[in-house]
Amino acid sequence: MIGQICRDSVFYSTEGVPAEFIRRTYSHVGLAVLAFIAVETLLLQWSGAGRLAYLMLNGLDGYAWLVVLGAFMWVSGLADNWARSEVSSRRQYMGLDLYVVAEAVIFLPLLYLTAHFTSPDVIPTAGIITALLFAGLTFTAFTTRTDFSFLRGILGVGGFVALGVIVASILFGFGLGILFATMMVAFAGGSILYQTSNVIRHYRPDQHVAASLALFASVALLFWYVLQIVMSSSGDE
Repeated sequence: MIGQICRDSVFYSTEGVPAEFIRRTYSHVGLAVLAFIAVETLLLQWSGAGRLAYLMLNGLDGYAWLVVLGAFMWVSGLADNWARSEVSSRRQYMGLDLYVVAEAVIFLPLLYLTAHFTSPDVIPTAGIITALLFAGLTFTAFTTRTDFSFLRGILGVGGFVALGVIVASILFGFGLGILFATMMVAFAGGSILYQTSNVIRHYRPDQHVAASLALFASVALLFWYVLQIVMSSSGDE
């Protein structure tokens, strides 16, 4: 159970196992990012990408995004469940693959708009900023050895509040703005610290797929809002 140090966790593993677990976890995060880029590139090159992006944002009289968010949350829960499966490693990888595809699909409208209506530097800039923030937060978690488990409750409440604000913005038609995006960057940063702390302390040595999915999810969230801030700052939004 996350948040509880178990006798068979990485923290209590024999010498050499933690390093191997960490190597596998972060190599899988890297592969997930590469897979995300590959799937997203294929989606953006698809002739129907613009139409699908429009329907995701404006279908059902403007409420299609609610359906998209609901579907994404359901698929995310399923993918996480599979990634934590103790039945087979194949099921775990199916969960990670499913989640990467789900992220690529939900990113399509934002990246389509960015790719076609903003400067070509926006996406690479957001990617570099995201990578630097992730590296800095990871370095902080590993060097300070602070147990960030206390963030679990804060992230839980913050997540529900953020979701409520997002749903309200869809229902009542108001923009969220740069302040909300900045707050969500801070939220994503806290999530990365929390998940990294779990990697160090709370996952079993055979849970590298589940750990990589959790980290990738936090990185994707960070990229989503960094991209919006860069778009706004570029004046092309």
